[in-house]
Amino acid sequence: MNLKFVLGSGLLLCGLIGLAGTAQAETVTLDKTTVRAIAAPERGLSMNQVEKRFGAPQAKLPPAGGDAPKHPVINRWQYNGFTVYFEGNTVIHSVRDGA
Repeated sequence: MNLKFVLGSGLLLCGLIGLAGTAQAETVTLDKTTVRAIAAPERGLSMNQVEKRFGAPQAKLPPAGGDAPKHPVINRWQYNGFTVYFEGNTVIHSVRDGA
């Protein structure tokens, strides 16, 4: 092996290791928040079940999707404090407002 190559490679490796030790970290502190639990529809409920348990929604938003089999129709109902997302007639998510 060439001695210059071995010495040069060793110096390069030492230099890279020395540079790797100069990384810095930053600590971020977030304010504590209070999250209140709200009753919301569970995944798998039908539209009829949601309306029976939670009443009529404040708003039924226009459907989205449905343009292809891979893009089913998604309906959204807004209640006071949360929005319910339906795929077809079935709940897939309930999201608290402001989450």
